[in-house]
Order: sequence, then C-alpha cells, then structure tokens
Amino acid sequence: MIKNTAFNKDRTEVREYQTPTSGVFFGVKKVLYDKRSKFQKIEIIENKEYGRVLLLDGLVQTTEKDEFFYHEMLVHPAMASHKRPKKVLIIGGGDGGALREALRYPVERAWLCEIDGQVIEACRKHFDWLKPAFKDGRAELVIGDGNMFIRKTKEKFDVILVDSSDPVGPSTILHSRVFYEKLKTHLAPGGIVAAQAGSQILHLEEHREKSLFLKKLFKHASFYLGPVPTYPVGMWCYNFLSDSVDPLAKRQLRVPGGLKYYNPGIHRAAFALPNFFVDKIG
Repeated sequence: MIKNTAFNKDRTEVREYQTPTSGVFFGVKKVLYDKRSKFQKIEIIENKEYGRVLLLDGLVQTTEKDEFFYHEMLVHPAMASHKRPKKVLIIGGGDGGALREALRYPVERAWLCEIDGQVIEACRKHFDWLKPAFKDGRAELVIGDGNMFIRKTKEKFDVILVDSSDPVGPSTILHSRVFYEKLKTHLAPGGIVAAQAGSQILHLEEHREKSLFLKKLFKHASFYLGPVPTYPVGMWCYNFLSDSVDPLAKRQLRVPGGLKYYNPGIHRAAFALPNFFVDKIG
C-alpha cells in the first residue's frame, strides 16, 4: 500500500493515496496534531463531514463519523459469540475504539497493548468519545510490542483482538504464522481470535497466503466482511479464528445495546463471501 499523506501548500487539504492512482482526500478545517513518534508520523485533522480524522504514516486509521463500522465489526463477532468473555487482549488499537467496544461486555479485565504510546496520548487529547474507555477500571494499558507481550505473558485470554496496522514496519510480524501460533497458545478453552485483515479487493493475494496457514492452525478459520467508508475500496476483511466456536453455529449471540451497526443479522451476513473472493482464497 502507498504510504503518503500530502498536504497542499496552504494545508487546507490532505490526500491519502491508497494505490498509485487512487485514494481519498479530506478538506482540512484545522490541523490538531502533527508530530512524528519513534515509530511513525501521527496526524489528526478536523474535517467538516467526518469530524476528527487520525492518520498514521499517511493512512487513515479512524474518523469520528465512520469509526463504528470498523470497531464494531472487529470486536463484536468474536465477543458476542463467546459464552462469557472475562479476559480480553487487544493488540494495537491505540485509538481506543476496540477497547471501548470490548468494555460493553461484563469483562473482568481488558488489556490494550499498543507499541506507540504517543498515539494513545494524541487520541486521549483529541478524541473525547474515547476517554471513558481509557478511564475504565477494567482496562489495563500496556505500552509495548504486541509480539513481545504475547511471548512473555502467562495469561490465557477468552478473546484476542488484533487491531494492527498493515504489514509494514513493526506491524509485519503481527501478520505472520509464528505470531498466530503464539496467539493460539494463549487462548483459554473456548477462546476466539478476531483480527483485521485488510482490503477485500486490494489485498487478495495476502488473504490467500494468510488463509493457507490459518486453516491449518484453527478448526474454524473464517473470513468475514464489513464496510468502512474511508478505508481502501470501502469493504474491509476480518479473520475469525477458533478451535471450538463456529461463528455461524451460534443460536444466540450476546449482543450489547447501544450499537450503531452490528446486530445478529449483520453477523450472519458478514460471513457470506462473494464468488471472486472465494475463488481466490480457496
């Protein structure tokens, strides 16, 4: 994927090139944050239609207007399918959206492991809608490498949510077989892993390669889909992984109230894959 955010000369517009010849642009009402951390360029702008927009290394991560599509579809298919999730681990997700959704359930503890503490601080300052999640007493923030955390921790988790960036730089390992092998060893009985997997169309080859090893690692290894209007091509892919839970065999989903997108009908529809996708991944 092209990593490039380009402000125009007077900084009234920002463009994300999602391919060499296409992308998305936002008019900039105000630049709220523009700094480089140890790991990446962090930008937060304000747009008239989409509100506040977070970009990392030039790629849109979340906007106030459409973030619920992504965060609800990453979190709820796994959480609602589990009979009683008590311990939840989120790897990545420094904007706090996945944490907010996980805390809708009566979990005992939810870890958020984010490698870049500066992302968390920027989002705490500029996204008021995320502050309650960070203040929740059940939440534990870990500033560190998710791969190293999963190698060192002795905890077993009911649900693991991988809210990683694309497979470039420090996030590359979070898309590898060895990483998913380690995740599996830290699942409690009945445990589920859900992970963002990328664009339905632009990452077809990556989906095929990943599917080959995920189907060998987990009894139930399914792709599912959900729209995210500001992500590349608008339709996003996720992985649902478990040795004991079939996401389409659940007769009753434990869905919390107050959601904007996810519901039992959306859950079942999300696992219906188009022909071109099935033909590619096998």
